[in-house]
Amino acid sequence: MLIGDVARHSGVSPRMLRHYDALGLVRPTGRTVGGYREYSAEDVRRIFHVESLRSLGLSLKQIGRAMEDPAFTPSALVSDLIRWTEDRLEREQELLERLRAVDASAPTGWQDVLRIVELMQGLNSTSAARRQQAVLARPEGVSVPAELLAGAVLAESDPNVAGALRWALARSGGDGVAALAAGVHSEDVDIRRRAVLAIAEMAEAPGATAVLADALGDPDTGVRRQAALALGRRGVTGAVPTLVGMVVEGSNDVEAAEVLGTLSQDPGCADRIMTALVDELAAPTADSATRIRLTQALVELSGTTVQEVLRQLAHDDDRAVALVASAFVTVVDERSPEDRGDAGSSCT
Repeated sequence: MLIGDVARHSGVSPRMLRHYDALGLVRPTGRTVGGYREYSAEDVRRIFHVESLRSLGLSLKQIGRAMEDPAFTPSALVSDLIRWTEDRLEREQELLERLRAVDASAPTGWQDVLRIVELMQGLNSTSAARRQQAVLARPEGVSVPAELLAGAVLAESDPNVAGALRWALARSGGDGVAALAAGVHSEDVDIRRRAVLAIAEMAEAPGATAVLADALGDPDTGVRRQAALALGRRGVTGAVPTLVGMVVEGSNDVEAAEVLGTLSQDPGCADRIMTALVDELAAPTADSATRIRLTQALVELSGTTVQEVLRQLAHDDDRAVALVASAFVTVVDERSPEDRGDAGSSCT
């Protein structure tokens, strides 16, 4: 079979077949009377072998070694090919994400494209200071895709840079909650914590409350606590059990107590929160420090029942609890009726 016929049947160009001949990969075993290359059936099979190995990403040099060296074992080379391919795919995925980020910024000119590229390069820096500067130094009026900032938020471990990124994301005007929602369900607990913390700072964003409410069921206590604080500030009473638990455990207890105080201003919610705190005060597992925290949390609540409970605690068998309660009785007595509030309708 002449070179033209081989090219038509194999799909390999005559130029490449000549290149294979020059390298010694596939040399036609025969010649015609006129001196033209003539390929045997075995030569054609060898061409297909070469093409098969090329399809795996092997270089022609590697193919020559694989076909000529009887001691050659493919396992190590295949492992290398897998690693190289994974690296290439990772680079291509990064390129795709960069292109999508540029496209999402709706650039009106190449200057806009260059600004987004510069921001992405800054966010990928190994220097935390440079990453922070990239966020804070961006010009006013430059649109930055929420997806780009959200991805950086979820990946950022430096607290200062993370704070700057959350600030920028909250002001990006994009759908930051949707971009962060996947992070709330990540298997990586650190990513879930970053996602919830970022959503908590987006008070007016549509969908934020629903995502945070879902996070109340997270297996990680840190995620649940951040979600509860944010939801409590939004008036969501479903956060009450977690907030009370934070007071009991002494984790951000002052902040949790303040949020419980805000929730208790809703008519009827004071009773629910009061009951939860009083039940914890009476729990046999509550030590002195826990009961003092619970007593301090009572002072944040609205409603006239607070005075009664504190007066009872002023005679508690635990002297430390009694002293704290006695001091707070005076504080509550000095409140105006408006500050004390009234218990009314049910809390949902």
